[in-house]
Amino acid sequence: MFCVAFLLLTTWSSVECNPSPVLGDAVVDRYFIPKVCTREAKTETTFVITYNATFVDGKTFDSSQGGSAREGRLIAGVDKGLQGMCVNERRTITIPPHLATAQPGDVVPPDTTLVFDIHLLDLWNKADMVLTKTVVPESCSRRSVVGDYIRYHYNGSFLNGVTFDTSYQRNSTYNTYIGMGYIISGMDQALQGVCIGERRRVTIPPHLAYGEQGAGDVIPPSAVLVFDIHVIDFHNPNDTVNIQILYRPEVCNDTTAVNDLVHYHYNCTLVDGTLLFSSHDYENVQDAVLGSDKVIDGLDEGLRGMCVGEKRLITVPPHLGHGERGATGVPSSAVLVFDIEMMSFEKGVPPGYLFVWLEESPANLFEALDMNKNGEVPQEEFGEFIKLQVAEGKGRIKPGLTMEQIVTDMFQNQDRNKDGMITANELKLKVEEDKEREEANHDEL
Repeated sequence: MFCVAFLLLTTWSSVECNPSPVLGDAVVDRYFIPKVCTREAKTETTFVITYNATFVDGKTFDSSQGGSAREGRLIAGVDKGLQGMCVNERRTITIPPHLATAQPGDVVPPDTTLVFDIHLLDLWNKADMVLTKTVVPESCSRRSVVGDYIRYHYNGSFLNGVTFDTSYQRNSTYNTYIGMGYIISGMDQALQGVCIGERRRVTIPPHLAYGEQGAGDVIPPSAVLVFDIHVIDFHNPNDTVNIQILYRPEVCNDTTAVNDLVHYHYNCTLVDGTLLFSSHDYENVQDAVLGSDKVIDGLDEGLRGMCVGEKRLITVPPHLGHGERGATGVPSSAVLVFDIEMMSFEKGVPPGYLFVWLEESPANLFEALDMNKNGEVPQEEFGEFIKLQVAEGKGRIKPGLTMEQIVTDMFQNQDRNKDGMITANELKLKVEEDKEREEANHDEL
């Protein structure tokens, strides 16, 4: 069935309740009135109808069925009969001859009473702006602005309630930048100033939607669109990690830093509270070496500077999280919220090191290593020396590895001729090795 758009020009007075009015001798039968009438036809209102026009004997002389959509003025009697009509209302309008003036091309005999059966599908005014009704969450610390990237769910319908599109069927939010022309103008306006979690009903007139052309087979020409929106989250590309300290112990002598091995519990959710992951689902706490690319950048940053026992809420924007592609279990462009409790941590060593001195190293390191003074150091003797330095607080090994692993790797690195012994000529500190390597590279250049 094709729809026909007309402009209502006649002055009118509103129709109250349900009685069938007589408007200037045009008899109106309101045989179906919707329970909710959010808007009525007014002067200078453009509306979309389907209709069937007959003579009093029931013979059809015109109909929107099988025709093509068109705009224009109605004969005076129909114009009067549409006054106060609600969207989705159905009326029969009986028009006496003096109000049934035929237009050129109409096949209507003189002095003929006409009957129009009309269904009002849509109406708007060129002065209409975007109308919104909102349900704002109790907590709203931030509202969206132009340039923000927003994720939202929506149901799109016409004024008569017929749904033409929904994001819920795709099981995915609609994601876009606000105020940059990527979506219809009316929606661009409606998404500004929203809160995360807000629900908003947006009514968009045609000139701020798809206009007189419509959009393919989905949106008819000159359609008023209604969107029910649920804002999931939004962020700005310039956003940084947001850290909210929920609890910090009164006594805190040491805090986490780059290269430390941290052990923590966490819950990871979306901004709306949807739980994605939790360390409580596993036997052990989560651990990571800070600054080693073992966790997303935003979380790595948020875990720094924490005390043992401290609790934080860390909000990570997508560009510091899993980005536009998302990850397994993480939607694309999702803002993530981590509820963190720091259980413990072990101070780390710089990248490439297995052991660092916390004090000055012995002036003659080999003599200190060669505890039995026989001029050579086997792995067992080497290991006893390293263990002693750690026990006395003079040195620290790389966290996450056992002492046996550390000793084996360090010894094999120093035993350059692989004879199972370290001699004075073989022993070098890592800083000395790095310096020699740098000089060698410089010579090559």
